[in-house]
Amino acid sequence: MTVSAVSFQRWLDVVAPAMSHAAVCRGAGIKRSTLAQQVVRGRVSVATVVAVSRSRRLSVVESLSVFPDYRDVAAGVAQPTDAELLSQISDMDLLREVLARSASAESGTDDVQIEFSPIPHRASVRAWLDAIGPSGLRQQLCRSTGIAPQNLSTQISANRLTPGLAICCARIAGVGLANGLVATGLITSVEAGWAPGSRAEALRRTANSALVELAAGRMDALSRTLRRREQDAAAAESVWENIG
Repeated sequence: MTVSAVSFQRWLDVVAPAMSHAAVCRGAGIKRSTLAQQVVRGRVSVATVVAVSRSRRLSVVESLSVFPDYRDVAAGVAQPTDAELLSQISDMDLLREVLARSASAESGTDDVQIEFSPIPHRASVRAWLDAIGPSGLRQQLCRSTGIAPQNLSTQISANRLTPGLAICCARIAGVGLANGLVATGLITSVEAGWAPGSRAEALRRTANSALVELAAGRMDALSRTLRRREQDAAAAESVWENIG
C-alpha cells in the first residue's frame, strides 16, 4: 500500500522542514534512489513513511493518520485481545511453554519464564487472522477490498499482508486498527501502543488445556504447510526427471 507523493511531500515539509530528500533518506536509512523512484511514480510506500517517522522520533501511528487512507488509525488504537497476543507468540515458544509447564508440574518447581521470539514470527499473519476472525473474515475482506481470494491466500501463505488489508481486517473484526500492522512486521508492538509484557501476561492467563489446544492447532497448520511443500517439491522433481 502507498500514499500519494503529493501528500507525502506536504507531510515531509511539516515534519522535516528545509531538509533535502538526500538528508531525509540518510536519516531514515533508505536509498535516495528508492525515494526518488517512488516520488516520480506518484506513490510513496507506507514503509517509507514509517522509516522517516522513526528517524524524526515521531509517533508512527499518528504519522500514518495524516494520510487519507489511514486517517482513523490513531483514533482506532486499542489494546489487543488475549487471542491476538497469543497469536504473536511463535509456534516454538508455545511448545516451550507447554513443556515448561509439564516439567514444572512433575517436579513441583516454579514455572520457567519463556523468552519470546520477536514479532513477526513464521506464521504471524495467519495466526492473527485466525485470532480475530469472525467466521468468514477472509470472504468479507475480499468483498470489501476487491482482492481476489487467491491473491489474498498468496499473501497469507507468504506471511505478508498489505497495510491497507491489515487495517481493513481490523475494522471488520472490531479490534485495534494498528494491531495487524504489528502482525505484518510494519510497526512494533510498542509503536502500536501495546502494554509492555502483554504477551507474557496473556500466556500466563491461558489455562493448560487451552494452551495445548492452541499449540496442537499450530502444529496441524504447520503439518499442512510442510505437506504442501513436500508435494510441490516432489512434483517439481518429477517434471525434471521427465525432461531429463
